[in-house]
Amino acid sequence: VQLQACGGGLVQPGGSLRLSCAASGNIFRINDMGWYRRAPGKQRDVVAVITIGDNTHYVDSVKGRFTISADNAKNTLYLQMNSLKPEDTAVYYCNEVPPVRDSWGQGTLVTVSS
Repeated sequence: VQLQACGGGLVQPGGSLRLSCAASGNIFRINDMGWYRRAPGKQRDVVAVITIGDNTHYVDSVKGRFTISADNAKNTLYLQMNSLKPEDTAVYYCNEVPPVRDSWGQGTLVTVSS
């Protein structure tokens, strides 16, 4: 399955962005899905998860600011990011949970800076 994230860009602290991830197949109904990010000089970590049952989970650093959702009909995953901080600067990826090595796309760069 091909997963392509998009929607990144340069935003000022406190701003918002909405990331999208289009899947080439209908995987959202059979897999938990997640958004991951790799900050400069750090490893790639999961930040948000949505389960098959539509339960959502977030790492503490993004709770209350990020919202993960999925449109199963469109095979698209979303990440609404509000109140962005400089420490949110990273390349963001989507993948299954746990991730499938061959499904990592190029990701989309989010830069939070004034």
